[in-house]
Amino acid sequence: MPVLVVNVDHVATLRQQRRGIEPEPVTAAHLAELAGARGIIVHLREDRRHIIDRDVSILSRCLNTRLHLEMAATAEMQSIALDNRPYMVCLVPEKREELTTEGGLAVAGRETHLREYLAPIHEAGICSSLFIEADERQIDAAKSVGSEFIEIHTGRFADAATPKARQAEFTKIVKGIEYARSLDLRVNLGHGLNYTNIFMFKDVPGIDEYSIGHSIVSRAVLVGMDRAVREMCEIIRTFAE
Repeated sequence: MPVLVVNVDHVATLRQQRRGIEPEPVTAAHLAELAGARGIIVHLREDRRHIIDRDVSILSRCLNTRLHLEMAATAEMQSIALDNRPYMVCLVPEKREELTTEGGLAVAGRETHLREYLAPIHEAGICSSLFIEADERQIDAAKSVGSEFIEIHTGRFADAATPKARQAEFTKIVKGIEYARSLDLRVNLGHGLNYTNIFMFKDVPGIDEYSIGHSIVSRAVLVGMDRAVREMCEIIRTFAE
C-alpha cells in the first residue's frame, strides 16, 4: 500500500518571512509523524528561502520515521547529504527565480555525471531518487544512473486547465509508472497533489509514496497539522480497500 510522506517546506516559508523562530518546521514534522506520515521531506535550496541547514541537521537526528532530502546536484548539497545521512536524497532541478519546482530533472544525456555524483551517496547507504517527468527516455536514464527510486512530477496533471488535459496528463503518468516498474524502479509521485485530485490514482498500482506538502500545510493553517495529515492518510488508506 502506498504511504504519505509530508513536505514541511512551507512551514519554514512562513518562518522565513520574518527570519524568526516560528512556526517551527521541526515541530510540524513531528506532528505529521504522530498523525501518520511515514516520512518527512525538505528541499534545501541554494538560496535557503525556506528550509535552512539547521533544519536539516535537527531533522536528520530526531525524526522517528525517515528524512527525504530534496536538493540540486551540486557539490555543496552532496557534502550536506553526506554529513546528515538522510534516508533518501531526491535530486531535483532548481532555478533561483522559480516560485516552486517547475518540471522534472533532465537526466538523459547526464547519466555519467549523475552516476558519479550519486556514487558516494550510495556508498554511504543513502537511497536516491530522481524527480523526473513520466517520459520513457528519462526513466531509462534514471535506471542507468543507478537510482533505486524515481519521483514522477505530477505538476502538469495538477495544473491542467480542463478535464481532457488532466486526463491526458494522468494517462502519461500511469504509463510512466508501469514502465518504471517494468525496470524494477520504485515509484513515488509528487507536486500539486491535493485532497481532491489524488483520488484519480485510487486504482493505480505500483505507487510507493505520495509526496505532498503545499496542500497539507495550507489545510493545516485552518484545521491544524494533525487533522490535515490524518485526513490525507485516511484518503490513501481507502485506496487499499
